[in-house]
Amino acid sequence: MKILAVETATEACSAALIVDGDISEQYGLTTNGHSKLILPMIDSLLSEAGLQPADLDGLAFGCGPGSFTGVRIATGIIQGIGFALDLPIMPVSNLAAVAQDFFDNNDENVAFVAMDARMGEIYWAWYQRNSASYAELIGKESVTSASDIQYPDDMVGVGIGSGWGIYDKELLGCLSHRVIRYEADNLPRARAVARLGAEGFKRGLAVTVEQAMPVYLRDKVAKKESER
Repeated sequence: MKILAVETATEACSAALIVDGDISEQYGLTTNGHSKLILPMIDSLLSEAGLQPADLDGLAFGCGPGSFTGVRIATGIIQGIGFALDLPIMPVSNLAAVAQDFFDNNDENVAFVAMDARMGEIYWAWYQRNSASYAELIGKESVTSASDIQYPDDMVGVGIGSGWGIYDKELLGCLSHRVIRYEADNLPRARAVARLGAEGFKRGLAVTVEQAMPVYLRDKVAKKESER
């Protein structure tokens, strides 16, 4: 199966192509240049693989949470390609993508994911590596202050994500001995979106273009700063 994945919800911008299990990725960092970078990344991946857009079997994208503008960029690009080629789409949580990329490169089996949500809050969730080595959500994703997180009583794992670089004291105060260590430079990447997207397709979870919508978690995310 040939799946194209994109992820633009943070300062990381990336596209990935998975072809029969093999993943290639284009990745870069930018503050506001995602819309200029992502399409050339897609073109480069397809060209290097000797493929045309019509050769794709499906699409995946980081559907949020994350930057309002960034999530909309990924959603719009995938919807556009999906409409043009009539392809099924697999939305993938950016929090799950952070956890998956960590599991793919580390031995620990539990990840406490905290992404900076600004406004004094974090996007929060915890994941466990399942028997197939995929990130499995335990509990639910939420947007919350770092000192008000919900967490499991019986799990020990690693803290990952940008939220740990800002609210480490608050998070450690809540989680205490449950955290082995923490890393703050983990960002969602398209290679993890592609991995989770392929698994979602296998499980029959793909949706139509009309159903491929962004997830923000925060109700008033679109309000201007002066209105918050």
